[in-house]
Amino acid sequence: MAFRVSNNLVRILNFLTFILSIPILAGGIWLSHRANTDCEKFLDKPVIALGVFLLIVSLAGLIGACCGVSWLLWIYLFVMFLLIVLLFCFTVFAFVVTNKGAGEVASGRGYKEYRLGDYSNWLQKRVNNDKNWRKIKSCLQDGKVCKSLQEANATFTDFYKSNLSPIQSGCCKPPSACNFTYQSETMWNNPSNAGSSDSDCSVWNNDQTRLCYDCQSCKAGVLANLKKDWKKVAIVNIIFLIFLVIVYSVGCCAFRNNRTDYSYSGWKGRYP
Repeated sequence: MAFRVSNNLVRILNFLTFILSIPILAGGIWLSHRANTDCEKFLDKPVIALGVFLLIVSLAGLIGACCGVSWLLWIYLFVMFLLIVLLFCFTVFAFVVTNKGAGEVASGRGYKEYRLGDYSNWLQKRVNNDKNWRKIKSCLQDGKVCKSLQEANATFTDFYKSNLSPIQSGCCKPPSACNFTYQSETMWNNPSNAGSSDSDCSVWNNDQTRLCYDCQSCKAGVLANLKKDWKKVAIVNIIFLIFLVIVYSVGCCAFRNNRTDYSYSGWKGRYP
């Protein structure tokens, strides 16, 4: 009875995983052929890799459970164990690297200012890498985060009271320390007497394709957004870890019962 229940559960779970892997793999292949920007090209390989991984693992578990192939179940359980360990390590790592860093409340403003130096050294190195930042910047431009801000057509007072996202605050306007004159959400005048020690002031450009995309504050805004997302992902990972441990336990039962059934069949055949 236990053999049937554990095997049936492994079959059902891996069949569902197999079905899920097909659209993921197809989506990755479609993206690789349709990708035109660095942002889209950045996504296709991880999506294809995830699809292939799920396809192979689910097939190993499915065939092992349906046909009673012990060595396939062993490979399946080994991969599952590695996945559990890696997911656990990533979850701990995500909490550690995102522990530092927070936006500073700007006086008289509804939004916060973000500084790159407030975040962990590991995250800073990632965004300071030119190759990485070029891809991230391409995603920001494709996402039109600053264009959506400009469409609000806010007055000077309304803009200063607005609750900007970390990316909008860091990438779509100059830092408040620059003391630039407001024209619109993404257009600012630099008075000749405005001086600041903030290096981002000289990087800012009213060209809508440049703005503050190369500013340190923009990188900080991306990290602030990443920190919030990683916290959510870490919580989801904990739930997924519990699910994987349950699946792994069921798989272990199926593997053990499969070996026991094989041993019993061999013994019965030898001693009728």
